[in-house]
Amino acid sequence: MSVLSTLRHPIIAAPMAGGPSTPALVAAVSAAGGLGFLAAGMIDTDRLVADVAEVRARTDWPFGVNVFLPDPGGVDEAAVQAYAERLAPQAALRGVRLGEPVGGDDAYPEKLAALLADPVPVVSFVFGLPDRAAVTALRERGTEVWATVTRPDAATAAADLGVDAVVVQGTEAGGHRGGLPDDDDYGLLPLLRLTAARCDRPLVAAGGLVDGPAVAAVLAAGAAAAQLGTAFLRCPEAGSSPMHRAAVAGATPTALTRSFTGKRARGLANDFLRQHDAVAPHGYPQVLHLTRPLLAAARRDGDASVANLWAGQAHPLARDLPAAQVVAEVSADARAALATVIERYGRWG
Repeated sequence: MSVLSTLRHPIIAAPMAGGPSTPALVAAVSAAGGLGFLAAGMIDTDRLVADVAEVRARTDWPFGVNVFLPDPGGVDEAAVQAYAERLAPQAALRGVRLGEPVGGDDAYPEKLAALLADPVPVVSFVFGLPDRAAVTALRERGTEVWATVTRPDAATAAADLGVDAVVVQGTEAGGHRGGLPDDDDYGLLPLLRLTAARCDRPLVAAGGLVDGPAVAAVLAAGAAAAQLGTAFLRCPEAGSSPMHRAAVAGATPTALTRSFTGKRARGLANDFLRQHDAVAPHGYPQVLHLTRPLLAAARRDGDASVANLWAGQAHPLARDLPAAQVVAEVSADARAALATVIERYGRWG
């Protein structure tokens, strides 16, 4: 029996790296009948192991872990260096030095080994597709494997690898684009329908989903469940900073940019994004390491004009509620929205 078929509510908490996806949030969502996800990206393997243990101590319900795949490379080092020279004066004004724009694999082999040694119910992948050996090894240990795609052809490739489910991420989603390349422009509903037409795996819809009617729409369009991230940013269990919470509660528009990390990601449009987006190079994780001290200083200073504040397009709909209440209310509202459509359809007939 698949994990999706056991959920009491078709609500999945998106993995949000950088702090928001705490073990407390993951456990609260899973215990409420949804599926919580830990974010393994940008933490070390020891921290991942500790987070998994903490979720297990908080709940017996299934949960997942999301893993960043290593970037295949091809970074223009000269462009990254030029970007560093552009940002250096801004960092100096903060009293910090930019980081070294190094590459790296986010300790992927070590994290995969840890998840094979101590299996969890679900492992999902972003930034491309895992290799067949990893999919087979995880599934042999009883772990479901989910792949994140941002274009229809990637869903077909994922199914060919033997994954158990496909996360379909539309361009409305907050945070990093989950597929490769990262320059796609598919909205969620067209992508979901195009993927459903060519992929026989259960689909999880992600991108701009915050309330019940939006969840109802993707369920009607073929999704087995909806993945929500921004909807949980204001929950007390989330690790979002006070500045991030306040910004999400506002009405600032969002934009896709490489200016913060070198990989396209959707966040609240601010001065830093507007100043640097046009010249920011494609270079992940090099740009991530480069900007990290500057962005950390902005967060320390509470300066929302510089800090990266990831959020989906529908972020003003997010509410300051406990995670279990978000799960229950979004699910109930989705059910009510579907019932309303059925009633209207009856009149149309």
